[in-house]
Amino acid sequence: MHSVDELYHLTDEITAWRRHLHQNPELDFAVHETAQFVADKLASFGINHIETGMAGTGIVALIQGEGGEGPTIGLRADMDALPIHEATGKDWASKIPGKMHACGHDGHMAMLLGAAKYLGRRRNFRGGVALIFQPAEEVELPSGGLKMVEDGFLDRFQISQVFGMHNWPGLDVGKFAICAGPMMASQDDFDIVVKGRGGHAAAPHLTVDPVVIAAQVIIGLQALVSRSTDPVESLVISVTKLRASNAYNVIADEVELAGTVRALAPALRDFAETQLEITARTIAQAFGGDIAYRYRRSVPATVNDTAATALAVRAAGGTGAAAIDEMFRPVMGAEDFAYMLQARPGALIFIGNGPSAALHNTAYDFDDAAIPYGMAYWVNVVEAALGSAAR
Repeated sequence: MHSVDELYHLTDEITAWRRHLHQNPELDFAVHETAQFVADKLASFGINHIETGMAGTGIVALIQGEGGEGPTIGLRADMDALPIHEATGKDWASKIPGKMHACGHDGHMAMLLGAAKYLGRRRNFRGGVALIFQPAEEVELPSGGLKMVEDGFLDRFQISQVFGMHNWPGLDVGKFAICAGPMMASQDDFDIVVKGRGGHAAAPHLTVDPVVIAAQVIIGLQALVSRSTDPVESLVISVTKLRASNAYNVIADEVELAGTVRALAPALRDFAETQLEITARTIAQAFGGDIAYRYRRSVPATVNDTAATALAVRAAGGTGAAAIDEMFRPVMGAEDFAYMLQARPGALIFIGNGPSAALHNTAYDFDDAAIPYGMAYWVNVVEAALGSAAR
């Protein structure tokens, strides 16, 4: 296994790459300059097999080991930024107003590029390593992870396992966290239009007030979680949008509600999709109204394979990390690496980002002190999965 000390000499160079990427964020699938930067670096490492243009701007580069035949594993980093105006005030802050790397994807790319440089020079393993640089993790369907899987890169490169890594604010730098099974939740979205009969706000008795109905619907949806599901299971239903009249003295004909559903188990997704409509329609009809309903399934739960999780724990431990939390509680955020884990066994691990601002916050920044830990982790995953070449 490779400790942080063995890769520390690369840290300054990789930090410079990370800060360049941070200054030049791009969104969604339109990560053209970012992808070019990544491809140029990979080529400079002597990696000859680089395929670009996957899902538009995705990249997969193959490093073949010198230890003979063996499987190919995939290591994945995401590339896109967020439509957020940065407020860190750092010297390397975003140069593009309204765009910033507020989720650490710049750090994810930098750590995988650092590992690629190390692996590309040594190649002391059997089989192959596919370096996966994915666009559009942050977007609604179809996301970059889904598009790349649909494009068939896993089969084309004969990838047998996939591994991902995401930074985690609040977890100390030098620490990792992981659990087998569901690690992150699925994400679904819903829209409900509450239909009533509008009128003058001074004469509510002549209307079927959709605002009152909508208020009852919101309370009813919360009861689905608190009174209709097992309290030890994880289901979140959040109403995040509410739109009615634009005037003080008008009761509108309709009220629009929208929100998100997060779950760790497929059965809970099925329950939510069915019961949201039944609950909302029953309440609306009881008040003389009705609803229109749309439920859209998005990212599935991120589920870590048990054996791959054990491999990831060994790899993290080999870095010299201060601690590895193997009993980390699943989180209800979603991650489109889930699509790759649906198609192949593998694992997502969290790497500590220290006491930084939260992800998706204007004050967030990736902690460069995590870079050598991330690089060492990736190199150790390769060694744990593929072994070392005989010399």
